[in-house]
Amino acid sequence: MRILFIGDIVGRPGRRAVRELVPRLRLRLATDFIIANGENSAAGSGITPGTAQEIFEAGVDAITSGDHLWDQKEVSELLAKEPRFLRPANYPPGVPGRGAAVFERPGKPAVAVLNLQGRTFMPPLEHPFLVADAEVQRLQSQTPIIFVDMHAEATSEKIAMARFLDGRVSAVIGTHTHVQTADERIFPGGTAFLCDAGFTGPHDSVLGREIEPIIRRFTSCMPQRFEVAANNILLQGALVDIDEATGRAVKIQRISEPLPAETQPPPGGATGSRVN
Repeated sequence: MRILFIGDIVGRPGRRAVRELVPRLRLRLATDFIIANGENSAAGSGITPGTAQEIFEAGVDAITSGDHLWDQKEVSELLAKEPRFLRPANYPPGVPGRGAAVFERPGKPAVAVLNLQGRTFMPPLEHPFLVADAEVQRLQSQTPIIFVDMHAEATSEKIAMARFLDGRVSAVIGTHTHVQTADERIFPGGTAFLCDAGFTGPHDSVLGREIEPIIRRFTSCMPQRFEVAANNILLQGALVDIDEATGRAVKIQRISEPLPAETQPPPGGATGSRVN
């Protein structure tokens, strides 16, 4: 089985990359299942039913999220009605939505997706390691193929989670920092790992935002409006091959796919952050 994971989708440029590239990548890479982190898909901050639907219509099978979960009030509708949308599993009991799901597929093994959020330099949630331990035990009774989005700031926390789950899940891929790392590997127990998948959106930017306001914020210490940038749009993530019988990863590779030059916006084009 081949699973494509797409790093944080940022605003309209990121959704454009998903819309244009995912159908092509599904065919070219012969992917069986596609997961995307969509927590920044609405104007670069949060997610709405509309932006989620656009991502699903492009061919994504499951959407994960993170610390920007609540940035758009419309997310409550997604949490209540959309089983393909996940929030971090380590929210306290009673919070709407789900942190893990098992996706049944005709004639194919089921795929479990688990969304976790770290606590180091992040908003305080329940203990992700204890939650992961319990959730993985539950999911293992349904399928050997378990894919984890570990949304965290600290690289040590991401690596520690992957080591903790090694041999029990198929992959642990980090999100949140928007900088694709070059440490992809498969741990001894068969768990694929990448510390950060990067982000999907405009890379002539500072983590997807226009450059000058970020510089002004650092140099003046004054508040600035951080609009989503526009140019050099890439889809980033990871491609993981998994043994269907055992759930062990057999291969992982980074993905950094540009929009074709003829479809990239012209220099100085509109950012697309003001409306969804």
